[in-house]
Amino acid sequence: MKVSITSGRAEGPTKLNAFDNALLDAGIGDINLITVSSMLPTGTEIVELPKFKAGDMVNCVLAYESSDREGDLISAVVAAATSDDFGCVVENTGINRDPEDVKSEAVDMVKYMMDVRGLKIKEIVIADENHIVKKHGAVVASVVYLK
Repeated sequence: MKVSITSGRAEGPTKLNAFDNALLDAGIGDINLITVSSMLPTGTEIVELPKFKAGDMVNCVLAYESSDREGDLISAVVAAATSDDFGCVVENTGINRDPEDVKSEAVDMVKYMMDVRGLKIKEIVIADENHIVKKHGAVVASVVYLK
């Protein structure tokens, strides 16, 4: 299986519009996202995000945060760890937290998930997005499962 890791951020006239715009910024705004839990199959390869056909049904792990309070710092992170066997993905978000702490927590969580499964980490790939809200802001980070 192949996966892509992406992120985006945006403003909009409403929280929903900001979320939609963040998905567009991440390159996944014209597809239907089906959220799944956090496992990567054996042999998963991380590749560039392809162009999708509008309306495609696509599985993903999605981290999402939004706010309508001006000045809020919003963050979204996904961390994907692979091994020679299979892998794990975690998502983490935060409002008015140090973005490095939000990212570090995601890395610690995915390392823990791999450790309890007895998996030796081959690589960890992270996507994160941070945004200071002007009116209605949103951030997304996602691991997108491809065929």
